[in-house]
Amino acid sequence: MNLYARRKLLNVFNLTASVLATAFGLFFLVWLLWVLFARGFAHLDPALFTHDMPGPGSEGGGLRNAITGSLMLTVLGVIFGAPLGVMAGIYLSEYGRGGWLAATVRFVSDILLSAPSIVIGVFVYEIMVAPLGGFSGWSGAVALAIIALPVILRTTEDMMLLVPDTMREAAAALGAPRWKVITRVVLRAARSGVMTGILLSVARISGETAPLLFTALNNQFFSLDMSRPMANLPVTIFNFAMGPYDNWHDLAWAGSLLITLVVLGLNILTRAFLRGGNQKG
Repeated sequence: MNLYARRKLLNVFNLTASVLATAFGLFFLVWLLWVLFARGFAHLDPALFTHDMPGPGSEGGGLRNAITGSLMLTVLGVIFGAPLGVMAGIYLSEYGRGGWLAATVRFVSDILLSAPSIVIGVFVYEIMVAPLGGFSGWSGAVALAIIALPVILRTTEDMMLLVPDTMREAAAALGAPRWKVITRVVLRAARSGVMTGILLSVARISGETAPLLFTALNNQFFSLDMSRPMANLPVTIFNFAMGPYDNWHDLAWAGSLLITLVVLGLNILTRAFLRGGNQKG
């Protein structure tokens, strides 16, 4: 067999193996989504958003308090984590290139990205829940902020490093101070990528269960008091899925589908931001 035939045979083998592996993964993904839609879509009714969680043995009910609690925790987590993540990303890309502090921050950020979320939940439990004497929505928001922080940090740094240095040099040559070069030139050029990182962090924390078990816990009733245990979708889905009642199982499927649709929408919005930023660039 000559060299050309051997390379062509190897190419066909690799292409076939890649296609089969992709089809194998897509099969289980489509199967999972199909089951999720089949079991959850029938229960996406107005009562899901207007009624609170049912008690044990009761009929009907919805997830209004869990949906409201998840929205509050997620929004506060992003509010706490986004400014820190963006500012740390600006420091790494503009001030700390090659420095020991920047290398340390990147190392810690990589650890946080790969660390199990339950570890972060235990950490926040030790620094907030135990000293303050109880679970609360504030501790849950802090746990989600810590999870979102490295995502925003690394995305911001990477997007700002993609901005050519010639733009910085041109702005500096015109007499602009460094802070104005960063805010008016570099950050503006990378704003679509920075926003993408924030949206990705929302998708990352919207379905977290483990850290909330140690921080916000859950609440059977509707409450907007962040100083007390806060209802949330992930923990509610976990509890209802483990429960013995059929209507709890139905609500768990509906809540799972709702989170999936939210994450799907955020990913589509992220791609739209990236495409818009690339077209403007």
